[in-house]
Amino acid sequence: MRRLVVPLLVLALAVAGPHQPAHAGAPTDQVKGATDQALPLLQDPALKPPDKSAERRKQLRAVVDQVFDWEETGKRALARHWQPLKAEQRQEFSALFADLVERSYVGKIEAYSGEKIAYGGDTIEGEQATVKTRLLTKSQPQGIPIDYRVQKEGDRWRAYDVLIEGVSLVGNYRSQFNRIIQQSGYDELVKKMKTKQEELVFDEAAQGKKKP
Repeated sequence: MRRLVVPLLVLALAVAGPHQPAHAGAPTDQVKGATDQALPLLQDPALKPPDKSAERRKQLRAVVDQVFDWEETGKRALARHWQPLKAEQRQEFSALFADLVERSYVGKIEAYSGEKIAYGGDTIEGEQATVKTRLLTKSQPQGIPIDYRVQKEGDRWRAYDVLIEGVSLVGNYRSQFNRIIQQSGYDELVKKMKTKQEELVFDEAAQGKKKP
């Protein structure tokens, strides 16, 4: 699951530093803008105490929500299982999916230790685009390739998938969701997602009660 941690890390951990976007357009600008909003939250002394973790994560998740189109991400993750769903089921699934992804990985953001991002520019094809970046770490100074797949929504570009070293976040979830639905049905998938959501909420509450 390490591959799934990185996308949300990138949104909030990235620091442009000396690495300016190459041949950047609006898609790159909007991905970079989210990282620039997240960094001050991680560095804010008022949000560092354990009892402020819930507020810090709430603010970080708000930044993530600006970048991701969760309904489109959920639609692509469910693939052929999306079409038969009613409007209220689609809404419920999209909200559950967004909450689980964010709760599962936004906590990893707090491990920020100064990683930087090199922006490799973007390629635009009609209403869709790919934003290329590399996460630069001490162990991998050449960078971990991370591509954002985004599509235009009004005057904004919002992500519907992230590829880390060529592996798709949506594709990973699609395989898991399809297996559960094939074996036990859609209702069982929703049940499992709600159970996981409850576990993560409990863990967050427990962390918030820890003393500094």
